[in-house]
Amino acid sequence: MRGNRKYVFVTGGVMSGLGKGVITASIARLLRDSGVNALPMKIDPYINVDAGTMNPIVHGEVYVTKDGGECDMDLGTYERFLGVDLTKDHNVTTGQVYSAVIEAERRGDYLGECVQIIPHVTNEIKRRIRSVAESKDAAVLVVESGGTVGDIEGLPYLEAFRQLRVEEGRENVMFVHVTWGPVLPSVGEFKTKPTQHSVQELRRIGIQPDVIIVRSEFPMPEDSKKKIALYTNVDSDAVFSSPDLETIYEVPLVLEAQGFLRVVGRYLELGTLSPNLDGWRKMVESFKVKNPVLRVAMVGKYSKLADSYVSINQALMHAGASVGLRLKIEWLDSERYESAPEKLRELENYGGMVVPGGFGKRGSEGMIAAIDYARTKSIPFLGICFGFQLASVSFARHVVGLDGANSTELDPETPHPVVYLLPEQRSMDRLGGTMRLGEHEIDLLPGTMAHRIYGSDKIARRHRHRYEVNSAYIPKLESAGLVFSAFSDSGQRAEVLELPGHPFFMATQYHLEFSSRPWEPEPLFRAFISAALERARLVPSKALMVA
Repeated sequence: MRGNRKYVFVTGGVMSGLGKGVITASIARLLRDSGVNALPMKIDPYINVDAGTMNPIVHGEVYVTKDGGECDMDLGTYERFLGVDLTKDHNVTTGQVYSAVIEAERRGDYLGECVQIIPHVTNEIKRRIRSVAESKDAAVLVVESGGTVGDIEGLPYLEAFRQLRVEEGRENVMFVHVTWGPVLPSVGEFKTKPTQHSVQELRRIGIQPDVIIVRSEFPMPEDSKKKIALYTNVDSDAVFSSPDLETIYEVPLVLEAQGFLRVVGRYLELGTLSPNLDGWRKMVESFKVKNPVLRVAMVGKYSKLADSYVSINQALMHAGASVGLRLKIEWLDSERYESAPEKLRELENYGGMVVPGGFGKRGSEGMIAAIDYARTKSIPFLGICFGFQLASVSFARHVVGLDGANSTELDPETPHPVVYLLPEQRSMDRLGGTMRLGEHEIDLLPGTMAHRIYGSDKIARRHRHRYEVNSAYIPKLESAGLVFSAFSDSGQRAEVLELPGHPFFMATQYHLEFSSRPWEPEPLFRAFISAALERARLVPSKALMVA
């Protein structure tokens, strides 16, 4: 099945967490800046149907696409690099593949065959890859394979990639392998053996990489490049160094400076590729500002893994770069405030505070206390999803005087269910894929801060929640001074709250972080950072800015 479409498969070796998602996004970015319609795709070998039921401490955040897909966080990286809105079919999992194969077997589609990994599972994998390329009219589909070479669950995918190269033709399929290049502190020598062994494992599976990208702390020495090329049977100009950088958005520039697209053009017969990177280079420079540095507190329950909030982290960085400063985001475990409320005083040392999304009772009382502290001490506050719900609860308790007010998620017996389960959720009998998901249109009320910040009557933002503010309590909250400034579903669902007279006290039910781009920060994030910067200027005695 030879066609005009091209495929680049990005695999990883040695260990996970090397940044294959950034490499994949960078490849697609370079191609798009050369006039080639390149799109990314992520394959996750786990058996889950999607990322929706995974613990963010283990797997990282769940990224939500416009069409309601609960996807791997790498899709967020892709969207932020490319400025495109992807759909859930850009994320394939083993759960999806096996479900489709089993359903086909039950229908009798295989006409009595013994259903096997090869060819039935590999055929379904290839079908999904080709389907995305064709339906999105991608000239080049850059496919990232999750995990590392040698993982047992990833073998069917690597076999499918191998078959695709045979079926599509050598000139239409390219393999990029990402490895780790450690430097032993005791001798200061750059080690190539991990890369050599990883490529050997890939070859055993039947794949010879065309390009090797070596992640490392420092730039790879030229002699190490030549050694890797010699021992892995890869052209010497197709071995690239990807060292640690000030910002991940610099990766496309570093790869192209080494001649990356020259190699891609040669292998995929795309001719000379000349990307226009002037705009990208200017944007990257805005992220490399050294001073000033503003401290921002992230108060949540998943503080052990920064990837739990990667989109919020990036959105804050986008906003900081847009106003000419760098952020130091510090993760504060909200559980600490439940046993030691006196520690809330530390929040005064930050320009602003964010309470992000989450689920469950653990740490929720600490978040409620932190939100009230930000209200009373005039600390800029931004709540997102769970943070929006807890801000409503905090105001109900501490301002309206509704003792015991809570979310029914946290206290099913609360006398004041300020937050409750969405009505359409009450008949659900499963967790996976059943939340209110995807993009919804939101009406902003004229004369409110939200309306001024967005400069529009309507916006569209992504959601992922099962609980919402109980509309029966909105009049009581508003009579005490809180303003609900945006609604969706014909006014049925509250989407934004704000507190007039406060320097910045706002929260959203929607996940605004998914709409932020490095060259175009989400407006509410920018407004929050501007308020935090103003606080730092007005309160110079506090340690809000760091060197």
